[in-house]
Amino acid sequence: MTPRAAAASEATGADRPAAPSFGAALLYWLKLGFISFGGPAGQIALMHQELVERRRWISEGRFLHALNYCMVLPGPEAQQLATYIGWLMHRTWGGLAAGGLFVLPSLAILIALAWVYMAYGDVPAIAAMLYGVKPAVIAIVAFAAYRIGGRTLRNRWLWAIAIAAFAGMFVWQLPFPLIVLAAAVLGMVGSRLAPAAFAVGAGHVAAGATSAPAWLDDTAPTPPHARFTWRRCLRVVAVCGGLWVAMLALLAATFGWSAVLTQMALFFTQAALLTFGGAYAVLPYVFQGAVETHHWLSAAQMIDGLALGETTPGPLIMVVSFVGFVGAWSAEVLGPGTAFASGVTGALVVTFFTFLPSFFFIFVGAPFIESTHGDLRFTAPLTAITAAVVGVIVNLAVFFAAHVLWPQGRTGGPFDAVAAAICGLALLALVRFRVGVIPAIVGAALLGLVVRLV
Repeated sequence: MTPRAAAASEATGADRPAAPSFGAALLYWLKLGFISFGGPAGQIALMHQELVERRRWISEGRFLHALNYCMVLPGPEAQQLATYIGWLMHRTWGGLAAGGLFVLPSLAILIALAWVYMAYGDVPAIAAMLYGVKPAVIAIVAFAAYRIGGRTLRNRWLWAIAIAAFAGMFVWQLPFPLIVLAAAVLGMVGSRLAPAAFAVGAGHVAAGATSAPAWLDDTAPTPPHARFTWRRCLRVVAVCGGLWVAMLALLAATFGWSAVLTQMALFFTQAALLTFGGAYAVLPYVFQGAVETHHWLSAAQMIDGLALGETTPGPLIMVVSFVGFVGAWSAEVLGPGTAFASGVTGALVVTFFTFLPSFFFIFVGAPFIESTHGDLRFTAPLTAITAAVVGVIVNLAVFFAAHVLWPQGRTGGPFDAVAAAICGLALLALVRFRVGVIPAIVGAALLGLVVRLV
């Protein structure tokens, strides 16, 4: 037993916090849903500070154990971590509340912003602000590549994977799933040829932040509901699979198999299963499908949606709800004159099919992880995938830059030097002065307003 575990086991009842009620946890998850800015790293840090350090509902070891599992899953890891901890504390309803409230405030805010964008986006003042925001999005995506690359590309093996991933998308237009699969295979092979090169850790929070005993401490036995049983596992598979099939069948029966909403359900289910490496990694896949294949929205609208997604709390992958709103609004999927209702329906459908797999992975896998406390052996493939993600994100930044800096096309259109200057200023603010994403977007919007209107 470690000194920390021994100290925890010797603590008196007064030292150990009382069991949190479901109501107290519900209020916390609701609060988190409105303040979870800053991307996955910031969101995980918020949960760590509150759940581990201040409230002491869960120990450092259990928190990190849950985080390690969520990091190897496709999907938004911060939302999955909230679902995991909520489930661990208060069973299935706790997981549904934690994971749902992590998303719902962001969904409501994004629907409101998408409505303003579609209804009033042509108003000169709003159009001027969007003119400034678009170059800031290029800087934000480039900054994401810089941050992830700084943590990941620590040797020539990983640099080679990142460069190959960039070339695969930029030169040969390879699909994102193929790049993820190839990177995973390279990671498995590389772990045998050069194991030290692929043993790269990526922690979000520092260990040892607190030594005070927690309610659910390292020495606490696994709660009964968290113990793995095949019966419970099969029940979760049946419920989640049944929900997916039922909703898809309802859409197909109501609108038709080739209808916009049905195709969105299928496409975003695939996207949810491929979001290794965070939202920035899956955005090129969403861009390929939503813009170039299905034509649900334009490239400029996708860039605007990413900017709006950056300004809302919750996971950045919520930008897919914007895609659903705009695509369904434009197609008026509920009939003529129903643009707003169609948009809301599209956002709800996309959100459901994007996040259902996240709940499934937690409810199926977390009992096994809690019961076995096994060492996950996905480090090398995950490290290689993360390296490939850097190249994919750089490709996304280049693609956005081509559309924003040459708005009429690079072959014959003029270069927008003002947009390039705004992009440079935003990147300088993010990298050199460590300005947050939201202040950078607000500042760029104001610059766009000044340039266009004044």
